Amino acid sequence: MSKTLTRPLSNRSPQPLYLQIKDQLRRRILEGDYRPHEKLPSESELMGAFGVSRITIRQALRDLHNEGLVFSAQGKGTFVSKPKAVQSVEHLQGFGEAMAAQGYEASARLISIQQLKAPKAVVAALRLGGGDDVVEVTRVRFLNREALSLERSYFPLDIGRRLFGMDLSGDIFPMLENLFAIPLGEASIRIEAALSDQDTRTHLNLQPGEPVLRVERLTHDRRGRPIDFEYLSFRGDSFKYHFRVDRK
Repeated sequence: MSKTLTRPLSNRSPQPLYLQIKDQLRRRILEGDYRPHEKLPSESELMGAFGVSRITIRQALRDLHNEGLVFSAQGKGTFVSKPKAVQSVEHLQGFGEAMAAQGYEASARLISIQQLKAPKAVVAALRLGGGDDVVEVTRVRFLNREALSLERSYFPLDIGRRLFGMDLSGDIFPMLENLFAIPLGEASIRIEAALSDQDTRTHLNLQPGEPVLRVERLTHDRRGRPIDFEYLSFRGDSFKYHFRVDRK
């Protein structure tokens, strides 16, 4: 039970006891002390560790369940859920922005950043000349410290060259807006199922033949100039997009 209790509960705190317990367990899950599909201590064990009633423990577990961090199996107990990201396309958001709003920890690891001749699809998307260079940024995105997606982003040189030497462990959208003073406008998104290639399998720990959700996203600034063309390959078991459409 040493993994469970990180600090004593406080009766003087304005936060109810069940929320204090939920926050401690939640932090342990996000920090990886409890791994995906690992069983949490039983209700009786948690009652003993925290010195509270069963109803208090159940309230804490219910909140964790509502956040999607745990799931219950009848007669077997409570287990840590494998993180599954859900991103809405109602608003233009970076991955980290969307996940933070849901209480997840999101980060990125830079694989490479380089200037190269723009591939044909990138030339067309960014409205470049046939011999133009672009800056390619390749990163692995993590959700609760689990590799979730491989991301290749292409930027025109006047933007991309400014990314060299920058901290690219978070979203690039806020950087474009806040550091480069580029107001973002709209993005077009294409989604398809695809088989993972060797590079994607290596970075996302996939087996041959495992599918990925492949996303193409072209982002424009507020004046309509295309400034960021991306290929995003998500683990098929860990991500989904949420759409809302109206019939008028």
